[in-house]
Amino acid sequence: MKNIFRNIHLWLSVPFGLLIALICFSGAMLVFETEVTEFCRRDLYYVGKVGAAPLPMGEVAEKVAAALPDSVSVTGISVFADPERAWQVNLSKPRRASIYVDQYTGEVKGRYERAPFFLLMFKLHRWLLDSMEPGGGIFWGKMIVGTSTLMFVFVLISGLVIWWPRTKRALRNSLKITANKGWRRFWYGLHVAGGMYALVFLLVMALTGLTWSFSWYRAGFYKIFGVEMQQGNGGHDAKAQAGRHEGGKDKRERPSSPYRHWQQVYEELKGRNPDFSQITVSKGTASVAFNRYGNRRAADRYTFNPRNGEITGTSLYKEADASAKIRGWIFSVHVGSWGGMLTRILAFMAALLGATLPLTGYYLWLRRLRRKSRRGPVVK
Repeated sequence: MKNIFRNIHLWLSVPFGLLIALICFSGAMLVFETEVTEFCRRDLYYVGKVGAAPLPMGEVAEKVAAALPDSVSVTGISVFADPERAWQVNLSKPRRASIYVDQYTGEVKGRYERAPFFLLMFKLHRWLLDSMEPGGGIFWGKMIVGTSTLMFVFVLISGLVIWWPRTKRALRNSLKITANKGWRRFWYGLHVAGGMYALVFLLVMALTGLTWSFSWYRAGFYKIFGVEMQQGNGGHDAKAQAGRHEGGKDKRERPSSPYRHWQQVYEELKGRNPDFSQITVSKGTASVAFNRYGNRRAADRYTFNPRNGEITGTSLYKEADASAKIRGWIFSVHVGSWGGMLTRILAFMAALLGATLPLTGYYLWLRRLRRKSRRGPVVK
């Protein structure tokens, strides 16, 4: 039986090993993207001096809107619990565009742009630097990443079967990485012990990552957890949409400024949620996020009447059904953020170890081939 798994492990690792190494390495580089970016661009993400009180949210929105082209509008403002963090003002276009503003002076600090290095790592991790065809053809980069990730699952499981020790003493020895007994012993230890240490994290990251690659896998994955796939914004967001229509039935009555009551909404939500990490107010909707373990994308959602700022709908995350939570959970588990800084560090280390496994495997395989070639054919 072990010979069967050994062949599976080898003949899947050889063609997909390099791709797996690239996917793991790029994934590791993305774990601390936010921290690295904010450290390198502190002038963008943080204010120079904390004032007595921030400007009203509506006034900040008006200042930004006045400086924008007519074709671009302010769609929302995100306020952070940390008073030193600059406010993030979201724009209508391009997609996911935003700028940062000093809330104490109204100064526009700059536009958010993903660092070229992290953009490269993201495209490498998700699509092997490929891009989707305009006509909607086969997305080869995404397909290759998905296939490689699926093969990685079988490689990990077969590796576990091959090297699982029969005794506790053998288990202790297999978990050691020895650096003073030659290169071969070191690479062998790194391959076996590294794989054992990172196995659980790598399996979890691979199984969750596949949900972005294949729709059939995503549907099956959701079904295992008793969740039916939603079309569009279902579940948690559907309630917010319903509340939005409730608050804006008469389209003829519009406030002179669409941002007039944003500050009022923000103050009310801040009072209701003193332990918030981020409050985002936009046109008719608002959300409150918390710095808690678990689903890091969890948020309570609200709708309000733009004419008077009255809260008209509430959708608490704890009351949402499973279909509204699973996407955030998949992401949080995949990147290791579900348990805070500790699990993120472990995910980073596991991904780096995952990148070394194919390389050490290639070394051991080529060394074995070289030894066989030196022996020559067996003469009977």
